[in-house]
This record gives sequence, C-alpha cells and structure tokens, in this order.
Amino acid sequence: MFHVKLSKANGGGFDNPPVSRETIGHVGFVDFLGAAASVCAALRTFTVWSKPVTPEGEALLLSAALPLGLDLQPHMMVFRQLQAALLEGNTRINLTSITAEREIILKHFIDSLGCLQGGWLNGSTPLVDLGTGAGFPALPLAIIKPELPILAVDATAKKIEFVTRTAQTLKLGNVRGLAARAEELGRNAAHRGQHDRVVMRAVAALPVLAELALPLLREGGLLIAQKGQLSDAEYQAGREAAEMLGGELFHVEHYHLPVSNDARSIAIFRKIRATPELYPRRSGVPNKKPLVDNS
Repeated sequence: MFHVKLSKANGGGFDNPPVSRETIGHVGFVDFLGAAASVCAALRTFTVWSKPVTPEGEALLLSAALPLGLDLQPHMMVFRQLQAALLEGNTRINLTSITAEREIILKHFIDSLGCLQGGWLNGSTPLVDLGTGAGFPALPLAIIKPELPILAVDATAKKIEFVTRTAQTLKLGNVRGLAARAEELGRNAAHRGQHDRVVMRAVAALPVLAELALPLLREGGLLIAQKGQLSDAEYQAGREAAEMLGGELFHVEHYHLPVSNDARSIAIFRKIRATPELYPRRSGVPNKKPLVDNS
C-alpha cells in the first residue's frame, strides 16, 4: 500500500517534503493500473463462476446419485460451485482433462461418491484421501459428509493449493490439504502408523496402493481402495502384498456406476500389525517395481 504524508508546507504538521503534482499524478496512474487489473481479474473469475450448470446437468447428477442411496438436492448449490471452480481452476493449472459437464458429473462427482458403497466411510472417523489430485473424492465426500474430517494429500503442490482454496470458498471446513509424496509421508513419524482410514481412487495395481497406504495406518485402520474391474490375479497380488506390509485384504465390494454402468471394485485392507521399516520404499519405486507382479 502507498502512503502519502503531508509536509508542513501542506499544512499537515509533518517533516516530509511536499508531494509534487508529478508524484501525485504518477501515484494516481499506478493506482489506476492496479485497480484496472483487479477489476479485469474479477470479471474473468465472475464469467466462469457465473456460468450456470445446465438443467440437464443438474438432472443427471440428481438421478445418478439415487442408485447410490444419495439425495443430492440439498447440496446442489455447492456442487454447482464445485463444477465452476474446477473449470476456472483448470484455466490456470492442469487439474483435469475432463471438462465436459456430463463427464465431470459422472467421472468426478458420481465416481467419487461411489467410494461410499459398503458403508466403509460411515461415521466421523478422520479420513486421508491419498492422491487426491484436483480434490476427488475429498471434495464431493466433504460436501455430503460435513461431519467427516478429510486430509487431502497429493504430491503436486499447485493441486493442493486449488483443493485448499476451493474448500475455503465452498465453506468446507472439514477439508485440509497437504502437499507430499505418499512414500515420504509413510516415513514421516507424524503420519506413519497414525491414521485410521485412507481412501484411494487409482489406476495403480493393488500392491502399489497397499505399499503407499498401509504404512500410514495404525493397527485396525482401513484402506478403502477404489478400482475398476478387479481381476483374480490382481486380487491375489494385493493379498500377498498386504501380508508383506502388515495388513490383510479381507473384503471386496463389486458394483456398477449409475448411467455409465462402468464396473467398479472397492478393495478393503485392514492393518493388523506394524509395517516393516523397509516400507514404503523410496519415491517412485513402488510404482516401477510392485512388491507382487499381478500380470
């Protein structure tokens, strides 16, 4: 902020030299440019945020949620704001390749809410969303479960900045963001063996998910891993990896997403003893060299 103090010559009773007309003119021009830039930025944001969700989009979201046992009517305003925030944020950083309204609703919102199948996320026991990306499933879950504290974790700091800012804008006080790699978090004493529940929506194989998440859980904690179609080979590999990591893969939920009918599986792991100090391995290794090959 620029402050101008009056001099004695100007009648202000201060010792500053008088401010010339040229200086005042320069300050005014700088202030004008700053104000103009702020107005332009606000107009750009307003243009995106004021773009309405189509009636067809609202109907799709409401109808697709019903087979999941969810009535989203009380939350429609917040989902509208979330869609607008995602589109606006995507103009500044690469958040997602999914930008069509129908795809956002089905592949981001409804798919995220599918993690609720089986009741493993019921209650208010804190949850870690590991690999949240642009905030999925953390943000949709936070909207319909305000009692659920969620720590959204991702390795990309700019994505976590987006998630944090969006949670604040949507008044989702139950969401916190943390920029960190899962492998590093699993070796951090503040997080290793400290969490009750971890959720992951990922394309990585179950042995990879288990190595990244199980070290974070305390004994008795749960990993809820949402996958696409789960093969017998990947299931068996997940069981073997879990045993190496101090856990067990004890249940799988199978279902199909509404509308798209895409197959989904939710694999439930439980931590039964401390994870050996060897795990997780250094950053990048779990993905490149899974503990158990399921090919």
